[in-house]
Parts: sequence; structure tokens; C-alpha cells
Amino acid sequence: MQELAVCRLLILKDRMGCASSNILKQERPTAWLLGDATRLHLQHGPIDLIIDAAGSSAEIKRAYRQAAVAFESVLDTLAAQLPALRQESRIYENFLFKGDVARRMQLAVQPYSEFHVTPMAAVAGAVADHILSYLIHNRTLDRAQVNNGGDIALHLSPASELKIGICKSQKSTDHSDAFLIKPEDGIGGVATSGWQGRSFSLGIADAVTVLASTAADADVAATLIANAVNLPVAQEVTRAPAASIQPDSDLGNRLVTINVEPLSEINKKQALNAGVQCAKKLMNQGNIHSCYLHLQGQTKIVESSCYQSAFCVSQRYAHC
Repeated sequence: MQELAVCRLLILKDRMGCASSNILKQERPTAWLLGDATRLHLQHGPIDLIIDAAGSSAEIKRAYRQAAVAFESVLDTLAAQLPALRQESRIYENFLFKGDVARRMQLAVQPYSEFHVTPMAAVAGAVADHILSYLIHNRTLDRAQVNNGGDIALHLSPASELKIGICKSQKSTDHSDAFLIKPEDGIGGVATSGWQGRSFSLGIADAVTVLASTAADADVAATLIANAVNLPVAQEVTRAPAASIQPDSDLGNRLVTINVEPLSEINKKQALNAGVQCAKKLMNQGNIHSCYLHLQGQTKIVESSCYQSAFCVSQRYAHC
């Protein structure tokens, strides 16, 4: 069994958050092996992936080559469609984006038109899913994972399992709490969101980690649930228009969180409960498997009865 920490600071996530003109001028994709040559690092502009596969050396070598080839066109294809991908999903309801990644993004946000979400909410997870699909194609691997800044696409063979450490905030490397994932759980993606991450958040969660069928599904759900962990009117929370910080943000002038001072226990509970209600709604719709919410020392877990075995250390927290 392998253990993996979910932490944004280990590998940067970027929701394509630089100007499109800069994206188009990025250097060509690079690929190299890390450390003991067991992990593959793929990087192109803001996209930074760490890939880890287990199996025979011959199969891993072939898998890594497939992933590297698939990665070559990812950024250019996305950059060419960036203005459209930054628009709310319902605007392109009958429009089909080009490329597997953009289509995965589009599919992941389709259930959420009521949230005014754009396909960019799923970009990191969709890239991870895309590369994983090529990594494992016609390959025999015991286990594989594509980590895109903490948004992780997973593949587990029938006999394998994976323990995933959960960070209590996106600035923390402490992951004393963990999930145990087995193939029969049907979990293919993990994503984390919060106001302290590289991407903007409308909410005040330190971290919201979601387990779902795909990384793209987990990515957009984590974003929406983290947005819901909120206190709309609170003097402890400082906000600013997203466009005032990043002019080309897909969030436009919507207010994003830039600082959260210490909150009262009552306010923390209120904010977390709002996130719990959002998580329950997404779970009842079949969009996610489980969710871990954390805010200033308070933690809640939302899970269906089918997936309660996934939590191996976090049982001391309140389940909702």
C-alpha cells in the first residue's frame, strides 16, 4: 500500500491563471524522470504534473512514454480555446470544445449551471484524467496516479489500495488524517480547494478535499463546496474582485477571499454547515463519493454509507 499526501504546496495547481498571450508563448513541453527514476515529471507553462506508476519496469517505461506523447498538445489546445473556456458553461450548452481535456472540463461542469461555473473550475482535474487515460492505455500496471497540483487522477488494479493523507489547509504539509481507497470504491479522482490555494475561492474554507469518480468531477465539486463554506457578511473576512487581482480571471468582478482572521466557534460552525449542505446535495445527485471540510481547527466529513470504510484515521471528526 502506498501513501500519498494531498497538499497544494508540493506541486503547484494553476487554473490556467495567467494571461492567454503569455500561455501561448510558453516554452515547449518537457518530460524527465525524478529522483530514483520511478516518477515522471511533465511540465509545460503553468501545467506541472508528477506521475507515479507501479508495475514491471517495461510496462512503466511504455506507460510514461505514452503519457509524455499525450501531454505535448494539451496546453496549446487549451490556450486556443481559453476565452470560451472562461465563459459560464450554459453559454456553450450545445457547443463541443476541441480536445479531450476541454471536453472533460465541459462534461464535469454540466451538472452545475445553477452555480454560474465555468469549465475552468475543472481544468486541473481534467488534465490529470486525460494524461492518466493515456498512461494506462493497453498497459498492465498495479497502480498509477497523475498529480496536478493536488488534483489527482487514480488507477488501482484489483489487488491494490492507496492511502491518501489529507492536509488541514493548503499551506500545511501535515497530513495525519487519511483515506484508504480500494478499487471497489469506484474512486478515480481526488481534489482539494480552499481560499489559501493558488486558485481563487469565493469561500473561507482552509481546505475542502473531495473524492469522486474522476479528478475533473472532484475538482469542480471541491471548488463549489469550498465556495459554499462561507460567511457572506463577516468583518473577519477580506474580499476583493477577482479581476482586480488577476484581470483575465474567469470569475470577473466576483468577490474572492484574500484573508480570513480568526473566527468564533459559532461562525466556524455556521460556515462549515453551509459547505456540508452543498456537499450533501452533490452527493445525493451522485456527483461525489465523499468530502472532507476543514476551517480553523474544525473538521467535518460528509460521506455516503457505501464509502464509510474509506476513512481510516479521520473517524474522530464529525460525520454529517
